[in-house]
Amino acid sequence: MRRILATITTVALLLCAGTATAKTLKIGSLSPLTGPYAADGNDIANGTRAAIAVMQAEGGIPGYDKIELFAEDTACDPRQAVAAANKLINEGVVGAVGAYCSSATIPASEALAEEDIIMITPASTSPKVTERGLPYMFRICGRDDDQGPAGVKFMKEFLKAKTVFIVDDKTTYSQGLATEVANDAAKNGIKVVAHDHVNQGDKDFSAVLTKVKQANPDAFYISLQNSSSGALMMIQAKRMGIKAAFIGQDAVYHPQLMEIAKDAAEGAYLTFGYTDKATPEYKKFYEAYKKISGEPGAYSAYSYDSAYVLLTAIKQAGSTDAEKVKAEIMKLNLKGASKQLKFKENGDSGSDYVIFKVQGGKFVPFWNPSTGKTM
Repeated sequence: MRRILATITTVALLLCAGTATAKTLKIGSLSPLTGPYAADGNDIANGTRAAIAVMQAEGGIPGYDKIELFAEDTACDPRQAVAAANKLINEGVVGAVGAYCSSATIPASEALAEEDIIMITPASTSPKVTERGLPYMFRICGRDDDQGPAGVKFMKEFLKAKTVFIVDDKTTYSQGLATEVANDAAKNGIKVVAHDHVNQGDKDFSAVLTKVKQANPDAFYISLQNSSSGALMMIQAKRMGIKAAFIGQDAVYHPQLMEIAKDAAEGAYLTFGYTDKATPEYKKFYEAYKKISGEPGAYSAYSYDSAYVLLTAIKQAGSTDAEKVKAEIMKLNLKGASKQLKFKENGDSGSDYVIFKVQGGKFVPFWNPSTGKTM
């Protein structure tokens, strides 16, 4: 019996010794994994997983046996986002990708900043995200104060619109972007006939759409937090016979829009960052992502780039110290899956918005605000 116990003890000690040498690099993601924004939220988590898979296939990070993702659900709720950030802190992550809604990203980033944890958002476009002076806050996607003017320029120069009706759903993101559009439209001689609001989770938009039909604007700007709401609004607007040009924004830009709205989405315009899908970098991302989750969503490439930037900087720094990793991020001039990645002092990586058009059930690059020409 003593011999058996001794053997068991020896095996246990050997196992402990083996696991003691194994090191895991922990990173986190914050996004809405449940609820009405789950499509985009799961794209963010899966984009992060794809970056981990690619980094490990490229040899991983010296000193670590594996890279593990801790994906937490924010539900696009400020309080839940803070709770999710605190979970990541307790789990010992060295950096985080997220979140989705600016109203969740802003409070979550403050909790992470207190612990010197780097956060890179693939989706939050509110200018406030990078204007609070947080030293470890970065952004891959563009900003609303670039996206709004891109949409207005399209209305003025291509659509020749004289009037616009704007609607948002009162979220930090959608209302902030709608205000940008309203202000810029006024500066460019486009009359804002109304700036109205709906509520998150609404499914019947007849009240606001009745106002749109009565106003008969040239353009109808839809600033909503997700594509399913945008799809329902387009379906109901088409049924009511609204003839205005539909213009949506990046949160409505998701394959789910066409899946739900079908023909009602046809001909709609949307602002989103331009991605060249013919590059080797995009193809590498695409192959990795397909193995994890099938076809990419709107923010899949942005979240992949967010995680790949974080992991590349850790690898180059040879450290997880936030200041050292930040220094490496600031040195990067990297061709990502979504765009060229080079960061400004405030943590932004620049905007590259173009106008897409729904044609044949697909998002097709249509008009470039930089050149004023169709694509």
